[in-house]
Amino acid sequence: MAKGNSKKRPQVTADSGINLKGTFISVMLLGVFILVLWFGLYALFLSR
Repeated sequence: MAKGNSKKRPQVTADSGINLKGTFISVMLLGVFILVLWFGLYALFLSR
């Protein structure tokens, strides 16, 4: 049987030098935004 794809993918390891600091900050900001929105809507619900 012949191999379908002979191209090798680059190995991604924790030591490969990819900086994910910006991704982490973006995800944290999105999470904080969702929490603030949820609690704001909950407070609006309770006040009615």
